[in-house]
Amino acid sequence: MKTLAAALLLVSATFAQSKVPMIDGHPDLSGVWWRGADVGGRPVAGGQPAIAPAKPGAPPAPTFPSLYTPAAAAKAKTLSDKDDPTLKCTPTAFGTLNVSMFDVGAVAQIVQTPKLVIFLTETYHGYQIVPTDGRKHRDDIPPSNRGDAVGHWEGDVFVVDKTNFTDTSWISAEGRVSYHSEALHITERYRRVDSNTLEIEATLEDPEVLTKPWIVPKQTLILAPFDQIMDLICSGVETQSLMDGAAKAAGK
Repeated sequence: MKTLAAALLLVSATFAQSKVPMIDGHPDLSGVWWRGADVGGRPVAGGQPAIAPAKPGAPPAPTFPSLYTPAAAAKAKTLSDKDDPTLKCTPTAFGTLNVSMFDVGAVAQIVQTPKLVIFLTETYHGYQIVPTDGRKHRDDIPPSNRGDAVGHWEGDVFVVDKTNFTDTSWISAEGRVSYHSEALHITERYRRVDSNTLEIEATLEDPEVLTKPWIVPKQTLILAPFDQIMDLICSGVETQSLMDGAAKAAGK
């Protein structure tokens, strides 16, 4: 009997963990999400480093710049660390760790309501509001670093469509030259696999600089053991020494 009771408890615990919370008939994506560690931090149990090491012998994962047209690749060679817009607190258009809601960090929060999904980023006071009530993209606003977003549900998958980007940001940061044009178009698909796991897929299109769309490797995040992100301030003063160092290294 004790063995049966233990088995039932294990099944019950597994079911509770796998059950996806719902809101207004859809999976609830709300929560603080990460890979199990912040940048430079030690992974928690079941987590992975914020920047996962490449597997030995595995081919390099595709990147946005790897798909540049010859003209775009030639332009990219004229840019370097000193030109990275994030040194002046400009957000990326996508995200250095291939998760757009991270921007240049490794932790983000989702707040979901029946009509809106809100993505909050620790870095650069970042946020993105995604309407889910069927409205179209706005045509009365200027281009922005993170683009204009609208969302809809396809079964249990939340699809986010982003357009209207400025061309003054990069796709990622930390000196990874990855400029883009105003034609950038991002489509993301969010799926909460269970109570603790979120999968994200994304495709980036930019016909002015890419030879074909960049299909981003699937990203798997886990629910963090805390329920609020921090506000990491960037004023540009903190990065001045980095800009000076990059300019010196480039001989300018």
